[in-house]
Amino acid sequence: MAKPVKPKSLKATVTHLEMKKPPRTAPPLPVNLHATLMRATAIPLHFYRYLQWQVGREWNWVTRLRMKDKELADIVHAKTTRIYVLSVDGAPAGFFELSNARDANVELVYFGLMEHVRKRGLGEWMLGQAIAAAWAPTPATVTVQTNTLDHPAALPLYQRMGFTPVSQNEAIIRPLSDEEILSMAKAGSTDAV
Repeated sequence: MAKPVKPKSLKATVTHLEMKKPPRTAPPLPVNLHATLMRATAIPLHFYRYLQWQVGREWNWVTRLRMKDKELADIVHAKTTRIYVLSVDGAPAGFFELSNARDANVELVYFGLMEHVRKRGLGEWMLGQAIAAAWAPTPATVTVQTNTLDHPAALPLYQRMGFTPVSQNEAIIRPLSDEEILSMAKAGSTDAV
């Protein structure tokens, strides 16, 4: 039997952005779409991992997928974490996650759409909703980061919506191996890889 091949690590440039004041207006929901955005107050870990996988697998969102249940639960069920799930026509379509863990700052930790709803005008609307939710507790700043492995429209969208780049750094991302993906599929709602 052949030894499993580990995927090569990927280099990425991470851009850190911030917003010092809330925008005056938010983009409207595109017409003829049946979309809902609801806060998930006690999100089940298996559903959270499903969202991470469906939204982020193409962009190498691997950190949360590698976490054990306890470590992941401590983050996503923390009082400082807010997760909102987008549904289109009654089916999950994306999510965003906010963290108030740092003083006077709210971080947009994750934001994305599933492939089946991209290019329908939802990204700008949902980001507007995420920004409004981030500013609800009146922080001093709202921050977000993206990297060169993310969707190519991510950085321009953040800037168009009012975020300003403040710094960059290099990062190494280790994609999930086939073995890790199989382990996640087998695990279901128990500990991840």
